[in-house]
Amino acid sequence: MEFSVFYQQALARKGGEEAMKTLLPTLPERGRLMDVSDDRYLSEITRCIFKAGFVWRVIENKWSDFEAAFEGFVPAYWQQVPPEVLEKLAEDTRVVRNMQKIRTVPENARMIMEVAQDHGSFGQFLAEWPSEDQVGLLMYLKRNGARLGGNTAQYFLRRVGWDGFIMSHDVVTALSRAEILDASPTSKKGLTQAQSAFNQWHEETGLPISHLSRIVSFTVDNG
Repeated sequence: MEFSVFYQQALARKGGEEAMKTLLPTLPERGRLMDVSDDRYLSEITRCIFKAGFVWRVIENKWSDFEAAFEGFVPAYWQQVPPEVLEKLAEDTRVVRNMQKIRTVPENARMIMEVAQDHGSFGQFLAEWPSEDQVGLLMYLKRNGARLGGNTAQYFLRRVGWDGFIMSHDVVTALSRAEILDASPTSKKGLTQAQSAFNQWHEETGLPISHLSRIVSFTVDNG
């Protein structure tokens, strides 16, 4: 299906082009990814993990307390943190006391440190990875990180400004209705089907993939 079909539907639902543009994500220049320190990437990964399956607003409101409790999320420290520190955090009222999610911090810190050794920084690694292969990046994060399956890594990438799609409920609904998606949206096959469509539309329109993804989501009526 041509993207113009989705675009016109989105315009009708959102009240025109100018109104719709205000709802699209702001993307920094790709080089800006390299300017972000590795501790900020560990912080954002952790924030998205804690938001998964939880009330997002609660995590956002507590995030300054999370930052204090995790002492700024410095990967070099957290990759080798003693077990008793994690146990203490599981009793710390400044954070959501979910031990399974707390344990992801050292695991993801190790991933970030390993990537930084090979690429100079985690931001450099993200900047070098092409948006046309988001599936490959998602598979890498899932394989090498902790609790980065499902949509968690997709939301992380969107938050830090990496240009990619999110398989939200609305996007999945729209792609399925258009018979573009016929596999599980969390499977490699489903992600590859979505990637193929977004890559084609990116070539057609020149729009960032994150904008294409958001516009597709606008075509679904939430009642």
